[in-house]
Amino acid sequence: MRENLHRFFRAARGAGVRLSPAESIDAMRAVSKVGFSDRTVLRDTFLLTLAKTQDEKKALGACFDLFFDQPEPAPPPSDESETDKSDTPESGAASDAQGDAEGGDQAQDLGQLAQMLLSQDRNAMAAAIANASNAASLSDIRYFTQRGIFSGRILDQMGIQRLRDDLDALTATNPALAERLQAALDGLRDTVRETVSQALMLYGREEAENLRNEILRNAPLSRIEPRQVEQMRLLIRQIARRLRERYSKPRKRQRRGHLDVRRTIRRNAAWGGVPFLTAWKRRHRDKPKIIALCDVSGSVARVSDFFLLLIHSLHEVVSDVRSFAFSGHLIEVSDILESKSPEEAMAEIMSKVGFGSSDYGNSFADFEHEWMNAITPQTTVIILGDARSNNLDPRADILRRIGERSKRLVWLNPEGRMAWGWGDSEMPRYSTFCTVVRQCATAQQLERAVSDIVASYQ
Repeated sequence: MRENLHRFFRAARGAGVRLSPAESIDAMRAVSKVGFSDRTVLRDTFLLTLAKTQDEKKALGACFDLFFDQPEPAPPPSDESETDKSDTPESGAASDAQGDAEGGDQAQDLGQLAQMLLSQDRNAMAAAIANASNAASLSDIRYFTQRGIFSGRILDQMGIQRLRDDLDALTATNPALAERLQAALDGLRDTVRETVSQALMLYGREEAENLRNEILRNAPLSRIEPRQVEQMRLLIRQIARRLRERYSKPRKRQRRGHLDVRRTIRRNAAWGGVPFLTAWKRRHRDKPKIIALCDVSGSVARVSDFFLLLIHSLHEVVSDVRSFAFSGHLIEVSDILESKSPEEAMAEIMSKVGFGSSDYGNSFADFEHEWMNAITPQTTVIILGDARSNNLDPRADILRRIGERSKRLVWLNPEGRMAWGWGDSEMPRYSTFCTVVRQCATAQQLERAVSDIVASYQ
């Protein structure tokens, strides 16, 4: 039973329930007190000891129901044709008695699996499937392509090869009994397939989620389908949480720098100058201050949606974040992003400045006129856009002044590098005044870019 509990904990983690080793031990201790006889009490015990939020309670409850409700063997098929074969009850009873006598004599010579199927003992069959599943390591299933492999392993553990030999022998000597055995075997195959499918839902969910996320991480953000938008937002939140955990934790060992000789001598004057206490020159490190300017015209709007969501999810790491959106003109959207959900925020932003023709020069002029004083030597300015200004004045002189006032000017371009400088792209001119210029078309590239920016302040 301990192995079953370990498998249940693994399935619960795959369902999204965060379980630590200590919580698993507490749950096992609680189960040892309440036992397994009452399924309702057992379910409530897991919910009380493992789930920490309402969402985790729902996920854990569904996982419990799926884990402990094993598929039952299919009932034996009813043979309605037997009534048509006999004209009278007496003749039918006589033929059944004769068939049972002959079948009973031959069934004793069959293998264990064949006898179990003919006896129609559903409890014994369920126990045999469970034992064969454990022997076949069914809990190691991860992908849907493995269903056939594990179904074959379970049937091999149950003795399918001997059953095939029995079927071949019965087909020649007792076709009626062979037909019954074949029908029972078909039901067994269906039950095994259901068992494997259930195990895939339990143990393969986490791997399937990781595979789906990995595909999304490397997919172009501008080509995300509408049905994938919410999943991408969840992935962006996971990226933000990972960055917060990486850069907001206090450092165990501070970088002490060089020894401060003067302060060390002064602190140890009471001991005749013997340096019992040391003083070090520590370098003060501020949290980064970020100003983000996002182009929300056309296909770039989808990339800006995820970028703004990521930036505004880093409050524990970034002390000050101000966000701006533009297409033909520029507005500040910090309050909109902080007070509304991502869907509502982007709908309002797009209604104000979205889907227009890009005019980088006019947008830079708006920023210089209203918010240029917000840039300090500690500020990192990030511009997300394709640098296509529809052959209008690019106002690169304003970008140069922004770069001179800020600590760093980073340009993230969702287009491929081969497209920079072609058509109305002003990227080569803009890149002259930027500290960092990077392609940023996927979630993985976006995570690396933001991670490098935050890491530079550590």
